[in-house]
Amino acid sequence: MSNFLGEYEVAVDAKGRFLLPSGFRKQIPEGSEERFVVKRGFENCLTLYPIATWNKLSEKIAKLNDFNPKVREFKRLFLNGANMVDVDSAGRILLPKPLQEYAGIQKEIVFAAQGDKVELWDKDTYYKYMNQQAGNMSDLAAEVAGGDFMNPFED
Repeated sequence: MSNFLGEYEVAVDAKGRFLLPSGFRKQIPEGSEERFVVKRGFENCLTLYPIATWNKLSEKIAKLNDFNPKVREFKRLFLNGANMVDVDSAGRILLPKPLQEYAGIQKEIVFAAQGDKVELWDKDTYYKYMNQQAGNMSDLAAEVAGGDFMNPFED
């Protein structure tokens, strides 16, 4: 599984296609399929999963108990609208129109690596969100990582 890095601004054409950033493509393991699943993400962005990552995630989700109404609701919200997308011969990915509308994507996106997946944001929405959240980073790190976070200066 890859641990992707980087943040790239990418133009979206009138048909909803964008060029997969070369800096990202270089991080895809050699011999891997250039096939992805794109779906609605959190905070009104889209999430792009390499097919191998998506397959592992969907196997875990499939094991959840469908007799639990919360599980059914989660599956519905998480899985509905997910689409398989391929990189075309020109190195582009086509975003389905309903997903573009969900994320408010118009002409430019920010392609933001998130470990084993990527978030796709409308450019203006992304920078507004990041600027609003920047002041919370210290508190958020303390809450999420707390005492469990590994000290980079210790062995």
